[in-house]
Amino acid sequence: MIPSFQTTFAVPLSCESCIKDVSTSLYKLDGITNVSADLKAQLVAVEGTTAPSAIVSAIQSTGRDAILRGSGGSDSAAVCILETHSKSVLDQVRGLIRMVQVSPTMTILDISIRGLTPGTYHATIRANGDISRGPESTGSVWEEQLPKSRGILGTLEISKSGMGSVFLDQPIQIWELIGRSVVVSKVKSGKFDREDPDTLVGVIARSAGVWDNDKTVCSCSGKTVWEERKEQADRGML
Repeated sequence: MIPSFQTTFAVPLSCESCIKDVSTSLYKLDGITNVSADLKAQLVAVEGTTAPSAIVSAIQSTGRDAILRGSGGSDSAAVCILETHSKSVLDQVRGLIRMVQVSPTMTILDISIRGLTPGTYHATIRANGDISRGPESTGSVWEEQLPKSRGILGTLEISKSGMGSVFLDQPIQIWELIGRSVVVSKVKSGKFDREDPDTLVGVIARSAGVWDNDKTVCSCSGKTVWEERKEQADRGML
């Protein structure tokens, strides 16, 4: 059973009616136990056992966008942007994995992908984080030699629309994952084709915990989170 955890989202809110609309939509999801909002800060906090991607979709169904700003406690969240290394693909970003450690022995992984050929895909954590040559340089599956390798995350189905998602849990901790890579492919292991547009790779990086990141303007670029969101969406980010 997955323990309850908290996530925060930046959401454009203009009044109390906005908060009511968003809350009503979220409470329709299984696993949501509490929703609270800060109108001034434009933030919505959600507690429960629901996948962050499902929460984003529910908020978007109200006509508003949502950006995940933090998950779990400090140093207990990570993210992995999945890209193809095929030169035949213009927009190489194809997916995103959000990771939250919800207990000392469990991390949940929320995988969302689009733009792939329909079929069954394998998601695996690799031994190292070198993606300079795509999947070819990521090394073997993490803990591949063990009977129950924690590096084998599971499978997800890509529909005819080219989209797919899965919500998984593994007996791993965030600190063990930082700097490693993830491969999502129709091939579980062995020889990969770097030019295969349906094989995705990404490096696992630490991300903010709940309330660790409430900035609405990037100090580096001066852009708002919504301006950055549009740029990311244009690149194929989910």
